[in-house]
Amino acid sequence: MSKPKKTVIEYRNYELPLNFPILLLTGDRWHISDVKSGKLHFHNCLEIGICHSDSGMIEFDNDPVPFKEGDMTFISRNVPHTTYSTKGQASLWSYIFLQPDEMLKGDFGGASPYANVFEDMMQNSQIIINRREYPEIYFLIRAIMEELEKKEMNYQLSVKGLLLALFMKLMRIYNATNDKNKDDKEPHENAIVIAPALDYIKENYMFNFPIEDLADMCHLSQTHFRRVFGEIMNTSPLSYLNTTRILQSCILLRTTEESILTISERVGFRSVSSYNRHFSEIMGTQPSEWRHRMAKVDKSSILEYTGWMQAQNLTEPQK
Repeated sequence: MSKPKKTVIEYRNYELPLNFPILLLTGDRWHISDVKSGKLHFHNCLEIGICHSDSGMIEFDNDPVPFKEGDMTFISRNVPHTTYSTKGQASLWSYIFLQPDEMLKGDFGGASPYANVFEDMMQNSQIIINRREYPEIYFLIRAIMEELEKKEMNYQLSVKGLLLALFMKLMRIYNATNDKNKDDKEPHENAIVIAPALDYIKENYMFNFPIEDLADMCHLSQTHFRRVFGEIMNTSPLSYLNTTRILQSCILLRTTEESILTISERVGFRSVSSYNRHFSEIMGTQPSEWRHRMAKVDKSSILEYTGWMQAQNLTEPQK
């Protein structure tokens, strides 16, 4: 008997501006084909979507969920998925990609109330709701999109305020849904069981440590830990660690002038050749080429931000 075909999972990196890490994708080009992709994908940031027309399916790790016009989706950065329209249709979507923990820094982090709910939602969201049931959610998303499209006076402040209201409402929905379903879920169906490992990687990715240490933190055998981690994250612990290191190196490439060798060492790679190889596999290009490309993106972002500051008669804070 032949083995079932392994699901191919693709990593997609969206380059968000450093000063204002949010990106809007909208317009007629964002029609979704009715041809099912042969692979799932996940992002480096949270995806918020609105379906403007037609219907189809969103597949989460071979678990298809129907969508229709007026549906809104919230998919966290670690959730593999793919979207395809009903046969003969081409559903139209608008998307927002963002880093909520950066955009709302200080509002839901640390010791703030329900910080654990916010953090869990950032790791595990795959919410689909409809505008008829949640008109206020739809209004907030549309208002954010309109602000991002028009970019009128103080639009950054307006977007942040709308995002704060949006995420407070989403957290209530997410928390209520989890409370309702938690008795029916096996432990491995959410990231709580491997949360200690994810937290440890987030804080200690720059160090070298054995994977068995992560298993011990989660009170699982090595074999069971690797299996559960794979079921939840759709990748191995080592691959997740290397991806975390590469994404952290991207921040250093954009915000410092340190050498490629220094950056590779700072994020935990033992050799620059290993760093270059993993960077190319994940980002699709070499670190030096990526840094050059991002310098152009960031220059444009800084010019836009500076223009907005000047329009408000504001000045940059002292460094």
